Amino acid sequence: MTDARQHAIQVVAHRGASEDAPEHTLAAYRKAIEDGADALECDVRLTADGHLVCVHDRRVNRTSNGRGAVSALELSELAALDFGSWKRRAPGAEAPGWEESPDWDASNGPAGAAFRPEDTSVLTLERLLSLVVGADRRIGLAIETKHPTRWAGQVEERLLATLRRFGLDAGGSALNAGGTALNAGGGALDTGTSALDVRGSAPDAGGGVPDADVGAPDAGGGAIPGAPVRVMSFSSRSLQRVHNGAPGLPTVFLMQFLSPRHREGRLPAGVGIAGPSMRIVRNHPGFVARLKEAGRQVHVWTVDEPEDVDLCVALGVDAIITNRPKQVLRRLGRA
Repeated sequence: MTDARQHAIQVVAHRGASEDAPEHTLAAYRKAIEDGADALECDVRLTADGHLVCVHDRRVNRTSNGRGAVSALELSELAALDFGSWKRRAPGAEAPGWEESPDWDASNGPAGAAFRPEDTSVLTLERLLSLVVGADRRIGLAIETKHPTRWAGQVEERLLATLRRFGLDAGGSALNAGGTALNAGGGALDTGTSALDVRGSAPDAGGGVPDADVGAPDAGGGAIPGAPVRVMSFSSRSLQRVHNGAPGLPTVFLMQFLSPRHREGRLPAGVGIAGPSMRIVRNHPGFVARLKEAGRQVHVWTVDEPEDVDLCVALGVDAIITNRPKQVLRRLGRA
């Protein structure tokens, strides 16, 4: 590929380098950083005793050796589970359309690299933030709130409190490798947004927050250069809570399907970034053009195939969310 736009696209690791390592584990996020991802994506849920953990599904059955809803389990119970051994890949397996990628060995980690037990145990948001802050380069983080949830607004409240402790709730500053705040003009790529597969939460069905007029994004909801954190959701109510609590924090409205109310580029009030699924982008490429004309950023999920990467480049999207950051970076000529 030779299009110069490919170099401006941010590559966001969906649940970490989740093609090569168990999703939402330190192993997956460390692999994503090693592979060169610009940003990391995670989903957060609240445990029974009030801790935010990085788990996609409502229940832990698929990605651990345990059973039960995250919201009904305490952190100590989750910490006793194995979130890594479910990830098995046959020797020599490779993703269609890509060059071969390292296999995951549940006993030794990616490509046989040794890891500590914490690398495949349940991951708290605080631990992930520590990884991001301590990285040897600037890394963005896209945090998705999962809805519906029994905890209603408590998820957003705990999320903002956690970001505040790390100095990441304002949205206008970036971090260097040591965690020192830098000004927003520090030259970092804009951080990306979430991705969700088809099992993800459905958007709010009804009214929710009124849509914003088509036009330039609000100062609070738009993309702030160098901002290390984005919050995203299919729920406009969740994003409104975040906007009310931290007006400077960029927010992303995720869309699995294109509804009539958003077809012309309208987004919920206070939101400046659209997060359409790759299905929407394939079926409605004109929608991306309308969003760009309205001054919106466009972060697309989940982009795993070479032809989809090429389409995103051609349409001028701002971020690609992928399970395969290394392969996408190579496709973009950055690896």
